[in-house]
Amino acid sequence: VQLVESGGGLVQAGGSLRLSCAVSGSIFSINAMGWYRQAPGKTRELVATITGAGSTNYADSVKGRFTISRDNAKNSVYLQMNSLKSEDTAVYYCNARVVLVHTRDDYNAWGQGTQVTVSS
Repeated sequence: VQLVESGGGLVQAGGSLRLSCAVSGSIFSINAMGWYRQAPGKTRELVATITGAGSTNYADSVKGRFTISRDNAKNSVYLQMNSLKSEDTAVYYCNARVVLVHTRDDYNAWGQGTQVTVSS
């Protein structure tokens, strides 16, 4: 199972970025998908999640600024980030809880991470 992220970069405070993550491999289905982030010297934290039915959950720090969405036909999840702040600077990781096609086992997959840097 592979998760490939894209869309990170350097942006000024107040700007916007859109992260994308595509899931591929021997998967039967994808359940919840999400985005997490890890800033230097801090533990990884939840940013937003979305279920297969489209229910969403956000960290309080990003509510009203970030929007998570998914395209089930493309096995992809997105994170639209608006009104970015310097404290949003972190490595952002894509997460997908998948069911493997051959064993039907649950598997928690992670992307390699993409850097988001917000300059003040």
